[in-house]
Amino acid sequence: MTRPPSASLLGALANLLGPKGYSTDPDVMGPWLTDWRGKYRGAAPAMLSPATTEEVAAIVSLCASAGVALVPQGGNSGMVGGATPDTSGNQLLLSLRRMNRIRDIDEAAHVAIAEAGVILENFHNAVLTRQLRFPLTLGGKGSATIGGLVSTNAGGTQVLRHGTMRALVAGVEAVLPDGSIFDGLAPLKKDNRGYDLRHLLCGAEGTLGIVTAATLRLVPAATARRTAWIAVDSPASALVLLRRLDAAIGSELEGFELIPHSCLAAVLRHIPRTRAPLAAPHPWYVLSELAGDNAETLDRALEPQLAAALDAGLIRDVVIAKNDRESEDFWRLRDSISEAERAEGPALQHDISVPVDLMPAFIADNPGRLERAFPGIRALSFGHLGDGNVHHHVQPPAGADGAAWLAKHGAAVSRLVYSHVIELGGSISAEHGIGQMKRDILAELDSPARLAALRGIKDGLDPAGILNPGKLIA
Repeated sequence: MTRPPSASLLGALANLLGPKGYSTDPDVMGPWLTDWRGKYRGAAPAMLSPATTEEVAAIVSLCASAGVALVPQGGNSGMVGGATPDTSGNQLLLSLRRMNRIRDIDEAAHVAIAEAGVILENFHNAVLTRQLRFPLTLGGKGSATIGGLVSTNAGGTQVLRHGTMRALVAGVEAVLPDGSIFDGLAPLKKDNRGYDLRHLLCGAEGTLGIVTAATLRLVPAATARRTAWIAVDSPASALVLLRRLDAAIGSELEGFELIPHSCLAAVLRHIPRTRAPLAAPHPWYVLSELAGDNAETLDRALEPQLAAALDAGLIRDVVIAKNDRESEDFWRLRDSISEAERAEGPALQHDISVPVDLMPAFIADNPGRLERAFPGIRALSFGHLGDGNVHHHVQPPAGADGAAWLAKHGAAVSRLVYSHVIELGGSISAEHGIGQMKRDILAELDSPARLAALRGIKDGLDPAGILNPGKLIA
Protein backbone atom coordinates (compact mmCIF):
# COMPACT_ATOMS: atom_id res chain seq x y z
CA MET A 1 0.00 0.00 0.00
CA THR A 2 1.49 3.33 -1.06
CA ARG A 3 1.35 6.47 1.09
CA PRO A 4 0.71 10.16 0.41
CA PRO A 5 3.86 12.25 0.00
CA SER A 6 5.01 14.09 3.11
CA ALA A 7 6.00 17.74 3.19
CA SER A 8 9.61 16.71 3.68
CA LEU A 9 9.55 14.46 0.58
CA LEU A 10 8.00 17.22 -1.53
CA GLY A 11 10.64 19.62 -0.25
CA ALA A 12 13.45 17.21 -1.13
CA LEU A 13 12.02 16.75 -4.64
CA ALA A 14 11.68 20.51 -5.12
CA ASN A 15 15.31 21.01 -4.08
CA LEU A 16 16.44 18.22 -6.39
CA LEU A 17 14.65 19.48 -9.49
CA GLY A 18 14.52 23.23 -9.07
CA PRO A 19 11.78 25.49 -10.44
CA LYS A 20 12.04 24.10 -13.99
CA GLY A 21 11.51 20.55 -12.82
CA TYR A 22 9.05 20.89 -9.95
CA SER A 23 5.60 22.45 -10.11
CA THR A 24 2.49 22.58 -7.98
CA ASP A 25 0.81 25.26 -10.14
CA PRO A 26 -2.73 24.05 -10.97
CA ASP A 27 -2.66 25.85 -14.32
CA VAL A 28 0.60 24.17 -15.32
CA MET A 29 -0.47 20.74 -14.12
CA GLY A 30 -4.10 20.82 -15.23
CA PRO A 31 -3.72 19.67 -18.88
CA TRP A 32 -1.62 16.71 -17.76
CA LEU A 33 -4.08 15.43 -15.16
CA THR A 34 -6.59 14.27 -17.73
CA ASP A 35 -6.16 11.83 -20.59
CA TRP A 36 -6.27 12.82 -24.26
CA ARG A 37 -9.89 11.72 -24.64
CA GLY A 38 -11.06 13.45 -21.48
CA LYS A 39 -12.34 10.16 -20.10
CA TYR A 40 -10.15 10.06 -16.99
CA ARG A 41 -9.26 12.87 -14.60
CA GLY A 42 -6.86 12.60 -11.69
CA ALA A 43 -5.10 14.69 -9.06
CA ALA A 44 -1.50 15.05 -7.96
CA PRO A 45 0.24 17.18 -5.34
CA ALA A 46 3.10 17.97 -7.74
CA MET A 47 4.42 17.39 -11.24
CA LEU A 48 8.05 16.29 -11.47
CA SER A 49 9.92 17.01 -14.70
CA PRO A 50 13.48 15.64 -14.55
CA ALA A 51 16.04 16.55 -17.19
CA THR A 52 18.40 13.57 -16.81
CA THR A 53 18.34 9.87 -16.09
CA GLU A 54 20.20 10.54 -12.85
CA GLU A 55 17.42 12.87 -11.71
CA VAL A 56 14.83 10.19 -12.52
CA ALA A 57 16.84 7.70 -10.46
CA ALA A 58 17.02 10.11 -7.53
CA ILE A 59 13.25 10.72 -7.70
CA VAL A 60 12.45 7.03 -7.73
CA SER A 61 14.88 6.32 -4.90
CA LEU A 62 13.30 9.00 -2.71
CA CYS A 63 9.77 7.85 -3.50
CA ALA A 64 10.63 4.17 -3.00
CA SER A 65 11.99 4.93 0.47
CA ALA A 66 8.85 6.88 1.33
CA GLY A 67 6.43 4.39 -0.30
CA VAL A 68 4.98 7.09 -2.59
CA ALA A 69 3.55 6.22 -6.02
CA LEU A 70 4.73 7.72 -9.30
CA VAL A 71 2.76 7.96 -12.55
CA PRO A 72 5.15 8.31 -15.54
CA GLN A 73 3.92 10.32 -18.50
CA GLY A 74 5.21 11.17 -21.97
CA GLY A 75 3.13 13.05 -24.52
CA ASN A 76 -0.13 12.12 -22.77
CA SER A 77 -1.57 10.93 -26.07
CA GLY A 78 -2.55 7.44 -24.88
CA MET A 79 -6.00 5.99 -25.40
CA VAL A 80 -6.56 3.96 -22.21
CA GLY A 81 -5.83 6.29 -19.31
CA GLY A 82 -2.45 4.71 -18.72
CA ALA A 83 -0.68 7.97 -17.85
CA THR A 84 -3.35 9.60 -15.68
CA PRO A 85 -3.02 9.53 -11.87
CA ASP A 86 -5.97 8.45 -9.74
CA THR A 87 -8.23 10.88 -7.88
CA SER A 88 -6.69 10.39 -4.44
CA GLY A 89 -4.18 13.19 -4.85
CA ASN A 90 -1.49 10.94 -3.39
CA GLN A 91 0.32 10.00 -6.62
CA LEU A 92 3.08 12.16 -8.07
CA LEU A 93 3.05 12.88 -11.80
CA LEU A 94 6.42 12.18 -13.41
CA SER A 95 6.76 13.90 -16.78
CA LEU A 96 9.61 12.80 -19.06
CA ARG A 97 9.08 15.61 -21.59
CA ARG A 98 12.21 17.56 -20.61
CA MET A 99 14.34 14.52 -21.48
CA ASN A 100 14.20 15.30 -25.19
CA ARG A 101 17.72 14.82 -26.51
CA ILE A 102 18.69 12.58 -29.40
CA ARG A 103 21.97 11.36 -27.96
CA ASP A 104 23.40 9.70 -31.03
CA ILE A 105 22.63 8.69 -34.60
CA ASP A 106 24.91 5.94 -35.91
CA GLU A 107 24.55 6.08 -39.68
CA ALA A 108 26.70 3.01 -40.30
CA ALA A 109 24.90 0.77 -37.79
CA HIS A 110 21.44 2.17 -38.59
CA VAL A 111 20.56 2.85 -34.95
CA ALA A 112 19.92 5.97 -32.87
CA ILE A 113 19.63 6.65 -29.15
CA ALA A 114 16.71 8.90 -28.22
CA GLU A 115 15.59 9.99 -24.77
CA ALA A 116 12.10 9.30 -23.54
CA GLY A 117 10.73 12.79 -24.16
CA VAL A 118 11.70 13.01 -27.82
CA ILE A 119 8.59 13.60 -29.92
CA LEU A 120 8.16 11.01 -32.66
CA GLU A 121 7.82 13.55 -35.47
CA ASN A 122 10.98 15.33 -34.35
CA PHE A 123 12.81 12.01 -34.31
CA HIS A 124 11.58 11.26 -37.83
CA ASN A 125 12.91 14.60 -39.05
CA ALA A 126 16.25 14.25 -37.29
CA VAL A 127 17.14 10.86 -38.72
CA LEU A 128 15.88 11.88 -42.14
CA THR A 129 18.68 14.46 -42.32
CA ARG A 130 21.07 11.47 -42.24
CA GLN A 131 19.18 9.72 -45.08
CA LEU A 132 17.67 7.30 -42.57
CA ARG A 133 14.13 6.56 -41.49
CA PHE A 134 12.42 5.32 -38.34
CA PRO A 135 9.72 3.04 -39.76
CA LEU A 136 6.95 3.59 -37.23
CA THR A 137 4.37 6.30 -37.59
CA LEU A 138 0.89 7.06 -36.31
CA GLY A 139 -1.67 9.83 -36.28
CA GLY A 140 -0.37 11.29 -33.01
CA LYS A 141 3.24 11.58 -34.17
CA GLY A 142 3.28 15.29 -33.30
CA SER A 143 2.75 14.63 -29.59
CA ALA A 144 3.62 10.97 -28.91
CA THR A 145 7.04 10.51 -27.30
CA ILE A 146 9.62 7.77 -27.61
CA GLY A 147 9.25 6.72 -23.97
CA GLY A 148 5.50 6.39 -24.30
CA LEU A 149 5.82 4.47 -27.55
CA VAL A 150 8.24 2.01 -25.94
CA SER A 151 6.15 1.67 -22.80
CA THR A 152 2.97 0.87 -24.75
CA ASN A 153 4.67 -1.17 -27.49
CA ALA A 154 3.04 1.14 -30.03
CA GLY A 155 2.06 -0.05 -33.48
CA GLY A 156 0.92 2.23 -36.28
CA THR A 157 0.59 1.92 -40.02
CA GLN A 158 3.89 0.22 -40.92
CA VAL A 159 3.70 -2.84 -38.66
CA LEU A 160 2.94 -4.99 -41.72
CA ARG A 161 6.58 -4.73 -42.79
CA HIS A 162 8.58 -3.49 -39.79
CA GLY A 163 6.76 -4.78 -36.71
CA THR A 164 5.63 -3.00 -33.55
CA MET A 165 7.84 -0.86 -31.33
CA ARG A 166 9.22 -3.97 -29.63
CA ALA A 167 10.74 -5.10 -32.94
CA LEU A 168 12.36 -1.69 -33.43
CA VAL A 169 13.83 -1.33 -29.93
CA ALA A 170 17.43 -2.54 -29.93
CA GLY A 171 18.19 -1.38 -26.40
CA VAL A 172 16.64 0.34 -23.38
CA GLU A 173 17.78 2.51 -20.52
CA ALA A 174 15.39 2.58 -17.57
CA VAL A 175 15.14 3.36 -13.89
CA LEU A 176 13.87 0.37 -11.92
CA PRO A 177 11.50 0.60 -8.92
CA ASP A 178 14.33 0.71 -6.37
CA GLY A 179 15.95 3.68 -8.11
CA SER A 180 18.73 1.70 -9.80
CA ILE A 181 19.57 2.43 -13.44
CA PHE A 182 19.36 -0.39 -15.96
CA ASP A 183 21.72 0.44 -18.83
CA GLY A 184 20.69 -1.84 -21.66
CA LEU A 185 21.27 0.56 -24.56
CA ALA A 186 23.91 -1.55 -26.32
CA PRO A 187 22.28 -2.99 -29.47
CA LEU A 188 23.39 -6.58 -28.90
CA LYS A 189 22.23 -9.14 -31.45
CA LYS A 190 23.03 -12.00 -29.08
CA ASP A 191 22.56 -11.86 -25.32
CA ASN A 192 21.66 -15.00 -23.35
CA ARG A 193 21.80 -13.63 -19.81
CA GLY A 194 18.34 -14.89 -18.94
CA TYR A 195 15.16 -12.83 -19.01
CA ASP A 196 15.17 -10.03 -21.57
CA LEU A 197 14.54 -6.88 -19.52
CA ARG A 198 14.34 -4.85 -22.72
CA HIS A 199 11.28 -6.81 -23.84
CA LEU A 200 9.75 -6.77 -20.36
CA LEU A 201 9.96 -2.98 -20.21
CA CYS A 202 8.60 -2.59 -23.73
CA GLY A 203 4.82 -2.71 -23.31
CA ALA A 204 4.89 -2.64 -19.49
CA GLU A 205 3.19 0.79 -19.39
CA GLY A 206 5.60 2.12 -16.78
CA THR A 207 4.64 -0.51 -14.21
CA LEU A 208 8.05 -2.24 -14.11
CA GLY A 209 10.44 0.64 -14.73
CA ILE A 210 10.62 4.14 -16.15
CA VAL A 211 12.09 4.13 -19.64
CA THR A 212 14.50 7.07 -19.96
CA ALA A 213 16.06 6.32 -23.36
CA ALA A 214 15.98 3.74 -26.14
CA THR A 215 18.24 2.54 -28.91
CA LEU A 216 16.07 2.35 -32.01
CA ARG A 217 16.54 0.53 -35.30
CA LEU A 218 16.54 2.62 -38.47
CA VAL A 219 16.22 1.78 -42.16
CA PRO A 220 17.46 3.70 -45.22
CA ALA A 221 15.30 6.65 -46.14
CA ALA A 222 12.85 5.84 -48.90
CA THR A 223 13.44 8.16 -51.84
CA ALA A 224 10.28 7.02 -53.59
CA ARG A 225 6.79 6.03 -52.54
CA ARG A 226 3.63 4.95 -54.28
CA THR A 227 0.34 5.38 -52.46
CA ALA A 228 -2.88 3.91 -53.80
CA TRP A 229 -6.50 4.46 -52.75
CA ILE A 230 -8.39 1.34 -53.79
CA ALA A 231 -12.11 0.60 -53.76
CA VAL A 232 -13.21 -2.94 -52.83
CA ASP A 233 -16.50 -4.64 -52.07
CA SER A 234 -15.61 -6.17 -48.72
CA PRO A 235 -12.87 -6.88 -46.17
CA ALA A 236 -12.66 -10.40 -47.63
CA SER A 237 -11.76 -8.93 -51.02
CA ALA A 238 -9.23 -6.67 -49.35
CA LEU A 239 -7.56 -9.66 -47.71
CA VAL A 240 -7.25 -11.45 -51.05
CA LEU A 241 -5.69 -8.30 -52.49
CA LEU A 242 -3.27 -8.08 -49.57
CA ARG A 243 -2.10 -11.64 -50.12
CA ARG A 244 -1.61 -11.03 -53.84
CA LEU A 245 0.34 -7.80 -53.38
CA ASP A 246 2.44 -9.22 -50.57
CA ALA A 247 3.40 -12.25 -52.66
CA ALA A 248 4.16 -10.20 -55.76
CA ILE A 249 5.84 -7.14 -54.20
CA GLY A 250 7.27 -8.28 -50.86
CA SER A 251 9.29 -5.94 -48.66
CA GLU A 252 8.41 -2.75 -50.53
CA LEU A 253 4.77 -3.11 -49.45
CA GLU A 254 4.73 -1.17 -46.17
CA GLY A 255 1.16 -0.10 -45.54
CA PHE A 256 -2.25 -1.70 -46.06
CA GLU A 257 -5.13 0.04 -44.30
CA LEU A 258 -8.80 -0.95 -44.45
CA ILE A 259 -11.39 1.85 -44.35
CA PRO A 260 -15.21 1.63 -44.64
CA HIS A 261 -17.10 4.30 -46.53
CA SER A 262 -18.83 5.38 -43.31
CA CYS A 263 -15.46 6.44 -41.87
CA LEU A 264 -14.50 8.33 -45.02
CA ALA A 265 -17.87 10.08 -45.00
CA ALA A 266 -17.37 11.16 -41.39
CA VAL A 267 -13.94 12.59 -42.23
CA LEU A 268 -15.35 14.52 -45.18
CA ARG A 269 -18.10 15.94 -42.95
CA HIS A 270 -15.92 17.06 -40.08
CA ILE A 271 -12.33 17.59 -41.24
CA PRO A 272 -11.72 20.76 -43.28
CA ARG A 273 -9.95 20.64 -46.63
CA THR A 274 -10.47 16.94 -47.24
CA ARG A 275 -11.91 15.37 -50.36
CA ALA A 276 -12.75 11.88 -51.59
CA PRO A 277 -10.00 10.38 -53.77
CA LEU A 278 -12.51 8.63 -56.04
CA ALA A 279 -15.49 10.13 -57.86
CA ALA A 280 -18.00 7.49 -56.76
CA PRO A 281 -18.52 6.00 -53.28
CA HIS A 282 -17.78 2.34 -52.60
CA PRO A 283 -18.45 0.13 -49.55
CA TRP A 284 -14.81 -0.26 -48.55
CA TYR A 285 -11.41 1.20 -49.37
CA VAL A 286 -7.80 0.10 -49.03
CA LEU A 287 -5.00 2.60 -48.52
CA SER A 288 -1.83 0.87 -49.64
CA GLU A 289 1.70 2.23 -49.80
CA LEU A 290 4.98 1.04 -51.27
CA ALA A 291 8.33 2.54 -50.30
CA GLY A 292 11.71 2.13 -51.96
CA ASP A 293 14.60 3.86 -53.63
CA ASN A 294 13.39 3.88 -57.23
CA ALA A 295 10.05 5.23 -58.43
CA GLU A 296 10.10 3.31 -61.70
CA THR A 297 10.69 0.04 -59.84
CA LEU A 298 7.71 0.75 -57.60
CA ASP A 299 5.54 1.56 -60.60
CA ARG A 300 6.53 -1.68 -62.32
CA ALA A 301 5.69 -3.59 -59.15
CA LEU A 302 2.36 -1.96 -58.33
CA GLU A 303 0.59 -0.95 -61.52
CA PRO A 304 0.40 -4.38 -63.20
CA GLN A 305 -0.90 -5.96 -60.00
CA LEU A 306 -3.64 -3.36 -59.62
CA ALA A 307 -4.55 -3.63 -63.30
CA ALA A 308 -4.87 -7.40 -63.00
CA ALA A 309 -6.96 -7.06 -59.84
CA LEU A 310 -9.22 -4.57 -61.59
CA ASP A 311 -9.65 -6.87 -64.61
CA ALA A 312 -10.47 -9.79 -62.31
CA GLY A 313 -13.13 -7.79 -60.46
CA LEU A 314 -11.22 -8.02 -57.18
CA ILE A 315 -11.11 -4.22 -56.93
CA ARG A 316 -13.68 -1.71 -58.22
CA ASP A 317 -11.61 1.41 -58.76
CA VAL A 318 -8.21 2.81 -57.88
CA VAL A 319 -6.24 6.01 -57.93
CA ILE A 320 -2.48 6.29 -57.37
CA ALA A 321 -1.15 9.48 -55.82
CA LYS A 322 0.78 11.54 -58.36
CA ASN A 323 3.13 13.10 -55.80
CA ASP A 324 3.97 13.31 -52.11
CA ARG A 325 1.30 15.92 -51.49
CA GLU A 326 -1.43 13.60 -52.78
CA SER A 327 0.04 10.74 -50.74
CA GLU A 328 -0.17 12.90 -47.62
CA ASP A 329 -3.74 13.84 -48.51
CA PHE A 330 -4.66 10.14 -48.67
CA TRP A 331 -2.99 9.47 -45.33
CA ARG A 332 -4.67 12.48 -43.76
CA LEU A 333 -8.02 10.85 -44.52
CA ARG A 334 -6.90 7.72 -42.67
CA ASP A 335 -5.27 9.56 -39.78
CA SER A 336 -8.33 11.79 -39.23
CA ILE A 337 -10.81 8.98 -38.66
CA SER A 338 -10.61 9.06 -34.86
CA GLU A 339 -11.04 12.85 -34.78
CA ALA A 340 -14.02 12.63 -37.12
CA GLU A 341 -15.60 9.85 -35.09
CA ARG A 342 -15.36 11.96 -31.94
CA ALA A 343 -17.21 14.73 -33.77
CA GLU A 344 -19.94 12.25 -34.69
CA GLY A 345 -20.83 11.77 -31.04
CA PRO A 346 -20.21 9.33 -28.19
CA ALA A 347 -18.91 5.89 -29.13
CA LEU A 348 -17.02 2.97 -27.65
CA GLN A 349 -13.59 2.49 -29.22
CA HIS A 350 -12.10 -1.00 -29.21
CA ASP A 351 -8.46 -1.48 -30.20
CA ILE A 352 -8.26 -5.22 -30.80
CA SER A 353 -6.39 -7.79 -32.85
CA VAL A 354 -7.30 -11.15 -34.33
CA PRO A 355 -5.39 -13.46 -36.66
CA VAL A 356 -5.17 -11.71 -40.04
CA ASP A 357 -7.14 -14.38 -41.87
CA LEU A 358 -10.01 -14.01 -39.37
CA MET A 359 -10.24 -10.23 -39.51
CA PRO A 360 -12.84 -10.12 -42.31
CA ALA A 361 -14.98 -12.67 -40.46
CA PHE A 362 -14.85 -10.65 -37.25
CA ILE A 363 -15.80 -7.45 -39.09
CA ALA A 364 -18.69 -9.24 -40.77
CA ASP A 365 -19.97 -11.18 -37.75
CA ASN A 366 -19.56 -8.90 -34.75
CA PRO A 367 -22.10 -6.22 -35.74
CA GLY A 368 -24.78 -8.94 -35.97
CA ARG A 369 -23.92 -10.22 -32.49
CA LEU A 370 -24.17 -6.68 -31.16
CA GLU A 371 -27.45 -5.97 -32.94
CA ARG A 372 -29.08 -9.10 -31.55
CA ALA A 373 -28.08 -8.15 -28.01
CA PHE A 374 -28.59 -4.39 -28.36
CA PRO A 375 -31.10 -3.55 -31.12
CA GLY A 376 -30.27 -0.43 -33.09
CA ILE A 377 -26.60 -0.39 -32.18
CA ARG A 378 -24.16 0.60 -34.92
CA ALA A 379 -20.66 -0.78 -35.38
CA LEU A 380 -17.87 0.10 -37.79
CA SER A 381 -14.36 -1.21 -38.22
CA PHE A 382 -11.20 0.18 -39.74
CA GLY A 383 -7.53 -0.47 -39.24
CA HIS A 384 -4.39 -2.30 -40.16
CA LEU A 385 -5.50 -5.33 -42.14
CA GLY A 386 -1.91 -6.38 -42.71
CA ASP A 387 -1.36 -7.11 -39.00
CA GLY A 388 -4.90 -8.02 -37.87
CA ASN A 389 -5.41 -4.85 -35.82
CA VAL A 390 -9.05 -3.74 -35.90
CA HIS A 391 -10.25 -0.40 -34.56
CA HIS A 392 -13.84 -1.38 -33.82
CA HIS A 393 -16.08 1.55 -32.89
CA VAL A 394 -19.59 1.03 -31.55
CA GLN A 395 -22.17 3.82 -31.59
CA PRO A 396 -25.44 3.94 -29.61
CA PRO A 397 -28.76 3.55 -31.44
CA ALA A 398 -29.76 6.59 -33.49
CA GLY A 399 -31.86 9.00 -31.46
CA ALA A 400 -30.65 7.72 -28.09
CA ASP A 401 -28.98 9.90 -25.50
CA GLY A 402 -25.52 8.65 -26.42
CA ALA A 403 -23.73 9.35 -23.16
CA ALA A 404 -26.54 7.91 -21.03
CA TRP A 405 -26.91 4.85 -23.24
CA LEU A 406 -23.20 4.10 -23.10
CA ALA A 407 -23.09 4.63 -19.34
CA LYS A 408 -25.80 2.00 -18.97
CA HIS A 409 -24.79 -0.53 -21.63
CA GLY A 410 -21.17 0.24 -22.53
CA ALA A 411 -19.51 -2.34 -20.27
CA ALA A 412 -21.77 -5.12 -21.57
CA VAL A 413 -21.18 -4.07 -25.18
CA SER A 414 -17.41 -4.15 -24.71
CA ARG A 415 -17.58 -7.50 -22.94
CA LEU A 416 -19.41 -8.96 -25.96
CA VAL A 417 -16.83 -7.52 -28.35
CA TYR A 418 -13.88 -8.73 -26.29
CA SER A 419 -15.38 -12.17 -25.73
CA HIS A 420 -15.69 -12.57 -29.51
CA VAL A 421 -12.06 -11.49 -29.90
CA ILE A 422 -10.86 -14.03 -27.30
CA GLU A 423 -12.96 -16.71 -28.99
CA LEU A 424 -10.97 -16.08 -32.19
CA GLY A 425 -7.64 -16.29 -30.37
CA GLY A 426 -7.12 -12.53 -30.45
CA SER A 427 -6.12 -9.78 -28.03
CA ILE A 428 -8.26 -7.13 -26.35
CA SER A 429 -5.43 -4.62 -26.88
CA ALA A 430 -3.54 -4.47 -30.15
CA GLU A 431 -1.49 -1.29 -29.86
CA HIS A 432 -2.88 1.14 -27.27
CA GLY A 433 -2.17 -0.85 -24.11
CA ILE A 434 -4.37 -1.78 -21.15
CA GLY A 435 -4.01 1.24 -18.87
CA GLN A 436 -6.92 1.64 -16.48
CA MET A 437 -9.64 1.40 -19.12
CA LYS A 438 -9.11 -2.30 -19.89
CA ARG A 439 -7.57 -3.44 -16.60
CA ASP A 440 -10.70 -5.05 -15.17
CA ILE A 441 -11.86 -6.70 -18.39
CA LEU A 442 -8.34 -8.13 -18.87
CA ALA A 443 -8.56 -9.64 -15.37
CA GLU A 444 -11.96 -11.09 -16.23
CA LEU A 445 -11.33 -12.54 -19.68
CA ASP A 446 -7.64 -13.28 -20.08
CA SER A 447 -5.93 -16.58 -19.40
CA PRO A 448 -5.40 -17.27 -15.67
CA ALA A 449 -1.90 -18.52 -16.44
CA ARG A 450 -1.02 -15.32 -18.27
CA LEU A 451 -2.48 -13.13 -15.54
CA ALA A 452 -0.60 -15.02 -12.83
CA ALA A 453 2.66 -14.53 -14.74
CA LEU A 454 2.02 -10.80 -15.20
CA ARG A 455 1.25 -10.36 -11.50
CA GLY A 456 4.33 -12.39 -10.52
CA ILE A 457 6.59 -10.21 -12.65
CA LYS A 458 5.07 -7.02 -11.24
CA ASP A 459 5.36 -8.23 -7.63
CA GLY A 460 8.93 -9.36 -8.20
CA LEU A 461 10.21 -6.10 -9.68
CA ASP A 462 7.98 -3.63 -7.85
CA PRO A 463 6.90 -5.26 -4.57
CA ALA A 464 5.88 -1.92 -3.06
CA GLY A 465 3.72 -1.11 -6.09
CA ILE A 466 5.01 2.44 -6.51
CA LEU A 467 5.22 2.53 -10.32
CA ASN A 468 1.98 3.45 -12.09
CA PRO A 469 -0.35 1.63 -9.68
CA GLY A 470 -3.82 0.76 -10.90
CA LYS A 471 -2.70 0.29 -14.50
CA LEU A 472 -2.43 -2.93 -16.50
CA ILE A 473 -2.61 -5.35 -13.54
CA ALA A 474 -5.68 -5.45 -11.31
